[in-house]
Amino acid sequence: MSIIFFIIILSALVIVHELGHFLVARKCRIRVDEFGLGFPPRAKTLFTWQDTPFTLNWLPFGGFVKIFGENPSLGEVGTAAAAESLAADNFQSKNRGIQATVLAAGVMGNFLFAWLLISLGFVIGLPAPANLLLPVENASTVITTVLPASPAAVAGLKSGDTIISLSRNGVEAQLTPEAVSLFIAESAESITFTVERGGKIFTKSIMPEAGIIGDKPAVGVAMDIIGTVKLSPHKAIWHGLKTTFELTKLTGQAIGTFISQAFGGRADFSGLTGPVGIIGMVGDMRELGFVNLLTFTAIISINLTIINLLPFPALDGGRLLFVGIETVSRRPIPPRIFNALDTAGLAILIFLMFLITIQDIRNMF
Repeated sequence: MSIIFFIIILSALVIVHELGHFLVARKCRIRVDEFGLGFPPRAKTLFTWQDTPFTLNWLPFGGFVKIFGENPSLGEVGTAAAAESLAADNFQSKNRGIQATVLAAGVMGNFLFAWLLISLGFVIGLPAPANLLLPVENASTVITTVLPASPAAVAGLKSGDTIISLSRNGVEAQLTPEAVSLFIAESAESITFTVERGGKIFTKSIMPEAGIIGDKPAVGVAMDIIGTVKLSPHKAIWHGLKTTFELTKLTGQAIGTFISQAFGGRADFSGLTGPVGIIGMVGDMRELGFVNLLTFTAIISINLTIINLLPFPALDGGRLLFVGIETVSRRPIPPRIFNALDTAGLAILIFLMFLITIQDIRNMF
């Protein structure tokens, strides 16, 4: 079931991204030869809109758009390919500003989708820290992070679990993050955690260990006071936008820090997660409830927004970089160089995804 939800989420994120490219391209009078739902081979043509066939393909995830002239032709001057590049509805015939707008429209689609999901979450009732300047109801101590291979992870505690009670030899702890941390740090015996997850109650017996956080006993969790924020639609839209901007800024900073550390040889690649790992996370979010799944999808959409803007070939950011170079140099990048860099970039991305997938599989065992 988690795989099905993963495919639905991935397809929605990719389709929203490609829809951004499509709508702006058509608005700028650029021909779009196909909008595909899924990936080829083609199963059937569903309908035609804006002179573009919308097709259903056999590989049931993701999607794509074929924008006329997006990839420069290898044809020489005087050939049919060169004549096509001068056509009014060709991507290459448009000025650099229009090209950049079309290329950036995909990431804007992901940003707007995240905004929509977070706003919807605020209308339904979104889990949020109690320190926000928003009305928070039913605040409780919630586990926000579980360290891999820690006693808490081995026992089966997960991010999003609400702590209902904590006891040791009949002694109950106060349920604030500070009191719980102190209670664990003073424990030399097993602690009984009673947690709520997705409406179900679980009891876990966990033995704290020293060396996880300093030399004091710990179980490997971080906690916060989390409640539910429920807003009227107009307030949800405004606070949804503010939250999406804040999450985008934090995500950008985190990715920037990781890339900087990677170049310095200090990056921790064990924290990277690929498709296999995300499938497991989708299952966890489903257990926590529909709103948590919405929020998780929004966070993935924000990550795609930032990653796609990276100036790397085969990503939208790489193509925006090419447009910037052409704008400064006032001449197009030779098609052979453009296509070679694009192909090399795609190959590197596939290789990295392969390595991350192997790591995901290893983490499962």
